[in-house]
Amino acid sequence: MEENKAKDERRFRQLTLLHSNDMHGDFLAEQVDEKLVGGVSMLSGYLTKCRNEDPNVVYAIAGDMFRGSVIDSEFQGLSTIQIVNLLAPDVVTLGNHETDYGVAHLLFLEKLATFPIINANLYIKGLNTRIFNSHYIMEIDGMKILFIGIITEDVISQTKGENLIGSFIGIEDAAAEVGKICNAYNAIDIDFTVLLTHIGFEEDKKLAAMLDPAWGVDVIIGGHSHTFIDEPAVVNGIPIVQAGTGTDQIGRFDIVVDTENNCIDSYKWQAVPINATHCPRDERMEELIGSIKAKTDLKYSKVVANFDYELKHPDRWMQTELGGVFADAMHDSLAVDLFFMGSGSVRKTHMGPIVTFQDFTECYPYDGKSYGIKVTGAQLKRMLLWVYRDEAWLGDHTEFYQLSKGMHVVYSKSQHKLLECKLNGEDVEDDKIYTVGIQEFHYNNLPEFFNVSYEEIEANGKHFILTTSDVQTLLEYFENNKHLGFGVEGRLEVVD
Repeated sequence: MEENKAKDERRFRQLTLLHSNDMHGDFLAEQVDEKLVGGVSMLSGYLTKCRNEDPNVVYAIAGDMFRGSVIDSEFQGLSTIQIVNLLAPDVVTLGNHETDYGVAHLLFLEKLATFPIINANLYIKGLNTRIFNSHYIMEIDGMKILFIGIITEDVISQTKGENLIGSFIGIEDAAAEVGKICNAYNAIDIDFTVLLTHIGFEEDKKLAAMLDPAWGVDVIIGGHSHTFIDEPAVVNGIPIVQAGTGTDQIGRFDIVVDTENNCIDSYKWQAVPINATHCPRDERMEELIGSIKAKTDLKYSKVVANFDYELKHPDRWMQTELGGVFADAMHDSLAVDLFFMGSGSVRKTHMGPIVTFQDFTECYPYDGKSYGIKVTGAQLKRMLLWVYRDEAWLGDHTEFYQLSKGMHVVYSKSQHKLLECKLNGEDVEDDKIYTVGIQEFHYNNLPEFFNVSYEEIEANGKHFILTTSDVQTLLEYFENNKHLGFGVEGRLEVVD
């Protein structure tokens, strides 16, 4: 009897699997309802507490440590690596923003990391050689845990400027690669398998449905879509989770692993809030953050804009006042008929009325060119119809745009058509040529994001550079146009 009990105890092992994603440089705690919330000091404190209280604790990050704060952008990720080194994750996978400073710089940052960074499907073109290790096998309490890192071409569009870098095209290829890796390590008796992905919650569901149960994938920990959940989605028997965005919460699995059958026996998942009620502060982390912040405070405290009131951007899939200000600034500065401002470029949910350089940089962390293209009215309508296709309203990760002033669109969801399309009070004419401004990233992905080809656009006239620096253009506009604030009603009306 005692021998059987001991055998069962060896067979069933406890595992605490903690996870973050899309931290985006959210390193400082914020005051919410007179309470401190989030920040890497309390996050580190919670991790330390768990590691001290529970025997088998693993912490993983599912991409996008970088971008979103001046602490990250000022030092191009060097400060972020220092901070995450103190958090001491057991494994990290790449997100799309890890490549923002260039793949060469990312490889330099990897050398500074004291944690493994994995990715199965970024490779050097021509050689088909992976840039990173595809997986990581961790041993803890006699268990072997296999982590596999996945990102897809749709997400890694930022690397299209890096001609030597490629990625597997889509979910089907990613699923095949997962099977290949899982099959390769059957011989060493993997007890538990985790996919660390950065492709979005809906894409994770599609990926899970394609996985052969024989491959033994136990959970998917994802990122990219910034999805907050109350409980895991379960597809093909695989729990799928995310932990929203930033450091305000952390995901937590409490799992019983059946090491004989190499699967989950039982699990509980929860989103744990990071706040002062149960997360002690980490003085080492606060000292590091303080030393970095001291270097940025003087530069970033300059006031660069003065709005009439706080402007908001609560949802990237709607027209917002804050997004409208950015679109109008580019429209007025660059003398185009219409400017499409990528909603995802506006990274804060609110800003103002007083806007410092830090506020601006955290809200708009990407600098680049903007291009002018010539489109016919018929092409413009086709572009709008593609942006407003069903996926935009279903929570899928599509591109959405803030329209500059003068544009009036009425779109019917049930009929999938434009009921009205006016510019400056006049109907957009199918045969008339309009000058449209778009950011460099969106120009580089014109067919995917707007459903028009470069060839048909160039037939209307050659594209041209409107500005070599979006940031300089926006700052100049804000500094010379005080007391900005207005409504965006009428730019886009969605009916049915």
